[in-house]
Amino acid sequence: MPLQLKQTFREDLAQQREAGEQRGTGAQPGAAQARPLAGMWLCSGSPVAAEIAAGSGLDWLLLDMEHSPVTLSALLAQLQAIAAYPITPMVRIPVGDTVIIKQVLDLGAQNLLVPMVSTAEQAQEMVEAVHYPPRGRRGVGSALSRSARWNRVEGYLGDAAQHGALFVQIESAEAVENIEEILAVDGIDGIFVGPSDLSASMGLLGQQSHPEVVAAVRRCVVAARSAGVPVGVNAFDPAVARGYARDGVDFLLVGADVSLLARGSEALAAQWVPTGQDESGRPSY
Repeated sequence: MPLQLKQTFREDLAQQREAGEQRGTGAQPGAAQARPLAGMWLCSGSPVAAEIAAGSGLDWLLLDMEHSPVTLSALLAQLQAIAAYPITPMVRIPVGDTVIIKQVLDLGAQNLLVPMVSTAEQAQEMVEAVHYPPRGRRGVGSALSRSARWNRVEGYLGDAAQHGALFVQIESAEAVENIEEILAVDGIDGIFVGPSDLSASMGLLGQQSHPEVVAAVRRCVVAARSAGVPVGVNAFDPAVARGYARDGVDFLLVGADVSLLARGSEALAAQWVPTGQDESGRPSY
C-alpha cells in the first residue's frame, strides 16, 4: 500500500507566505507579510518531551544533534513520536558530514539544518550530500530505511528531492560576509541565523542582543529577502524575536525543552525554597 510523506518545511513556508499575500490583497503596502512560523528546540533527547511539544500548537520543532545527547536511535524515537501530530520536525545534524546526512535522511528526516556553513563552497557540498546522483552523492538505501517507508512511498527515488528540504546555519562573521554567495547556491531552501555563535565570532560572546550582532542578523535578513530565500533566526528574548518578526523573518525558534524545564523548575523552587539570591539577568538561554 503506497504511503504519503508529510510536506516539507519548504512547503510550509511557501504556504505561509502565500497566505500572507492573500490576506494582503487590496490592503496597505506591507500588509501582506505573513507571521513567522514559530518553533522550539528539542535538546533533551526524550521522545516523551518530543511528543508533548508536538501537541503544543507550535508550527515546527528543531531536533538538535549538535549540542545534545541525541544519538541516531534517540532521533528515530523522537521522529516517530512526532509523526502523529500536525507539526513539522527539522533535524540539526552535528556537522556537515556526508555520512551523517545519509544516515539522518534514511531515518526519515525530511528537513535538515546544517550548522556552521560559512562559504558558498560549503553550502554546495551540503546540497550534493542530500541529493542522489547524478546531482549529488547521497548513498542509495531507501529500500532498507524509513525514509521511503521501506519502499512503501511510491517513486521515492525519483521524487526524493521533493520530499526533503535543506537549510544552512549562518553563525559566523565569515558567513555574514559571504551571505550573498551562500544565498545564490541552488538547492538551499533557506538560511537560519544563529546569534549565539555569531556573537562569539564577533568577539561578543554571550551577547546575542548586542546592537552589532543584531545588525549582522538583519543584514542576513535583508539579503535573504532580496534573494527570495526564506530566513529564520534563533531568539529566546521575546522583544528581540518580535523585532526580527517585524524585520520580515520567515521562521523563528523561541524556546527549548530544556530551557523551559530549567526556568520552570527554578520558578517553582523560588516559590518554596527561598534563597535570597537575585538571579535576574540570567542569559536568555
